[in-house]
Amino acid sequence: MKFFNGRKLIIATKHQKERVILPLVKANMHVDVFVPSDYDTDKFGTFSGEIARTTNALEAVRKKCLDAMNEYGYDLGIASEGSFGPHPSLFFAHADDEILILIDQKNNLEIIAREVSLETNFSGEKIQTYEQLIEFAKRVQFPSHGLLLKNGENHFSKIQKDISDWEQLKSIYDSFVQHSKEIWVETDMRAHQNPTRMKIIEQATQKLIKKVASLCPNCQTPGYDVKEVVKGLPCNWCKSPTLSTLAFRYACQKCSHTTLEKYPNGKHYESPEFCSYCNP
Repeated sequence: MKFFNGRKLIIATKHQKERVILPLVKANMHVDVFVPSDYDTDKFGTFSGEIARTTNALEAVRKKCLDAMNEYGYDLGIASEGSFGPHPSLFFAHADDEILILIDQKNNLEIIAREVSLETNFSGEKIQTYEQLIEFAKRVQFPSHGLLLKNGENHFSKIQKDISDWEQLKSIYDSFVQHSKEIWVETDMRAHQNPTRMKIIEQATQKLIKKVASLCPNCQTPGYDVKEVVKGLPCNWCKSPTLSTLAFRYACQKCSHTTLEKYPNGKHYESPEFCSYCNP
């Protein structure tokens, strides 16, 4: 991956994401990496609700990356952003949706990778007893995964983060119940407090590295990626086009060269049960 050889790159993070991003970047991109110790990513929004994220995840990660690059004087940067909620297709299940972005201002490139996973302990609950708190904590893999306590789910005046052992949890709970009848407990979704999330960020980084290594066959620019999913895989019975994927169209950001990869999922025909002509 000689395209970036010798360049200086900044990783915009506050919560130790460099633990999984840095080794992959250094091993594959051969760049000089800087991780600032004082960069505040919380200004773009916090999971715990003190600062609301005002944009979607993609816009937020782009702003975060560009802001860090500008603040520290870099033209090459990587940032990540996660969001938690219903899975895009399995609405009954929680999902971790991680986006990584690489921005190269020198070459006017933006390479994006996304990993959506059902592997998450994301949860929150209103509790009234310490027994309920213990039950919740065990369910969400505490103490290997951090917790936080608030005196309200959305409207709160008191919050305690970085809870990582049972003695500390009991002490903070006792201090909260002196002033609140009701307490809200939730999983700490910051990367350094959540090993499960850190694992998904690593998987997203692997996807990003793979995309960076995908070079345009015409001009050798990195990030040669799928630009369009072409529908129309023919029905195995009537041969009419279905809504299933027939091909991927790849495109270069630099020279606009494109190629068409047919049957990317290894299927040449779709089952008749997914055909609107056979099943009107």
